[in-house]
Amino acid sequence: MTHVELYDTTLRDGMQGEGMSLSAQEKLRVAHRLDELGIDVIEAGFPSSNPKELELFGLLAGETFRHAQVAAFGMTRRRDTRADADPGLRVLAESAAPVCTIVGKTWGLHLRKVVKVDREENLRMISESVAFLAGEGKRVIYDAEHFFDGFADDPAYALSCVRAAAEAGADTVTCCDTNGGTLPHRIAAAVADVVAALEATGRRVGPKIGIHCHDDSGCGVACTLAAVQQGAVHVQGTMNGYGERCGNANLVTIIPNLQLKLGYECVTDEQLASLSKAAHFFDEMLNFTPDPDQPYVGRNAFAHKGGMHVAGVNVDPATFEHIDPDVVGNRRELLISELSGKGTVHARARDAGISLGDGEAGRLVERVKELEHRGYHFEAADGSFELLLRKETGEYEPLFRLESWRAIVEKRADGRVETEATIKIWVDGERYVRTAEGNGPVNALDRALRDALVEIHPHLRDIDLVNFKVRILDETKGTGAVTRVLLDASDGDQVWGSIGVSENVIEASWEALVDSLEYGMRLSSPPARRSPDAAASSQARD
Repeated sequence: MTHVELYDTTLRDGMQGEGMSLSAQEKLRVAHRLDELGIDVIEAGFPSSNPKELELFGLLAGETFRHAQVAAFGMTRRRDTRADADPGLRVLAESAAPVCTIVGKTWGLHLRKVVKVDREENLRMISESVAFLAGEGKRVIYDAEHFFDGFADDPAYALSCVRAAAEAGADTVTCCDTNGGTLPHRIAAAVADVVAALEATGRRVGPKIGIHCHDDSGCGVACTLAAVQQGAVHVQGTMNGYGERCGNANLVTIIPNLQLKLGYECVTDEQLASLSKAAHFFDEMLNFTPDPDQPYVGRNAFAHKGGMHVAGVNVDPATFEHIDPDVVGNRRELLISELSGKGTVHARARDAGISLGDGEAGRLVERVKELEHRGYHFEAADGSFELLLRKETGEYEPLFRLESWRAIVEKRADGRVETEATIKIWVDGERYVRTAEGNGPVNALDRALRDALVEIHPHLRDIDLVNFKVRILDETKGTGAVTRVLLDASDGDQVWGSIGVSENVIEASWEALVDSLEYGMRLSSPPARRSPDAAASSQARD
């Protein structure tokens, strides 16, 4: 089985995307997580470009990685400058990184309008830069920038550029689709020519051929796979496809495609099974919401909604799934909606440990259809749906009984807005009254409710609301329209959704809030009950 080397450039190329920013310490955490995933080479960036990069390389010099090597990134020497006198190349040579990746020009357009050198000088810049770093004991990876545009313009010169790097001692020569506009069939044809050309360099062992694609035409992953099938054994990309413009080729999709679909060896089975968690880890580090539709690792990657699909999956998952979701650390989701049949309801009940007869399942399907007609949307509200299951089967026990709640929002002349909420609830025969201030009525209600319940249910301290979405269901009614509120909550391990629907946005929010806490409590161990003496001594608390 052929091994494909995985080269991650999230910390350099990925950081050029909009909204991308990590501290040196955060980058260090990312590097270790990439190492755990089985990435072979981690491109850390330019060691001399800014103070943050200098700090990162200083930190990396003292770290030990179980598998990955660290690469420092730079460029070929400047024109009319000796390689050993070029400041950028000297920094690479003196860095602790065992791998140095340098980028050079291939396309005549850039030679004329960007670096402004003739073609022979560009070839010397490539050859002398590679030779210098190789002579310093570095493994040299040469990135042929805009290779495919250059190949389309002048194939012979493009091949002479990569041949110059190979003959000078580059361990790996990477063909880059820097503008991301080349389609897979053209990538395949060009890489095949590169493989043939570099086999004839005269070296006993030819260099590895690499591929580096961007996603501007939506083909970054497909182009990468096409290159590998033509002989590339070194793949560059970023986690979750981060990067400038439309991003880089997505390693999270490339890895399982190479390993599961094409039979190449990339990572261990255990590392592949950690792929979903790893992908979400990187999003969380960057404060991004994970893409629910991302192949293999997205929440919807193995989600089934139509009754026919669910029925097929219940008989044999292979009927509507191309792989077992466990292989990449994901899980199957059976979405509840007006399209659902009894099979979906039965499956969700089994997952929740609820015994459900055919008659109950049929009634629940009709109930779901009725509620969705009113504006509920259970696909994204798994917590609320399980509570609905329990209510319909008599297995539901509320956390409390509501007496009343109210929220007051006061706008003052000085511009300050203050919000106060009061709740009155009953728990185990005792009355609790709590008032709290908050950043808006929902936050104030949440704080007041938790204040009343946390003594009995300490696990509530671990539940955080991580997303809050409001949607108007009938815009023609303006401020009097029915409102749908979706909340996502997490206990640090699992994430679940809850829903509320009402013409009053605060009431809809309260409904979703209560569902999120009640479902979260079901995930915890049974709460400790207070002693009879303590209960007897308590009166109405306010």
